[in-house]
Amino acid sequence: MYLSLALTGFLAATLFPASSEVLLLTLFKQGYTPWLLWLAATAGNTLGSCLNWYLGCQLVKFRDKSWFPVTAEQLSRAQHQFNHYGVWSLLLAWLPVVGDPLTFVAGALKVRFWLFLLLVAVGKSLRYAVLIFLASRLM
Repeated sequence: MYLSLALTGFLAATLFPASSEVLLLTLFKQGYTPWLLWLAATAGNTLGSCLNWYLGCQLVKFRDKSWFPVTAEQLSRAQHQFNHYGVWSLLLAWLPVVGDPLTFVAGALKVRFWLFLLLVAVGKSLRYAVLIFLASRLM
C-alpha cells in the first residue's frame, strides 16, 4: 500500500487529478505505519514535482509552437509572478491549483535542480507531517 500511496502522490503532483491526502488519511486510519506513510507520500509527491520541473525545462524550448499548452502571455505572467515571489515560493508547491504550475515554471526558468528539490521536498514533507499529526489527534 505504501507504493500505491507513493504513486498516488506522484500523480497528484503532476497535472493528473489525484488526491494523495485522501489515501494517506485512509491508510493512517487503517493502522499503517505513520512514518512510512509520510515517507511514501513525500517521496512520490516530490518526484512528481521533479517531473514537472523537467517538463518545464524541456517544453519551454517549444513555446513558439502552436501546440504549446500555454500562451506566451500566460507564460510571461507566470514567470513574472514567480520572479516576484522568488524561489522561496517553491516551499508552497504543495498548494492545490497553483503548486503544479509553479513547479513547471521553475523548470522553465531553469531554477537549479538541487535548490528546487530541497525547497519542494521541505514544503511537501511538512504538509504530510502536519496531516499525519492532525489525523493522530483527531482519529
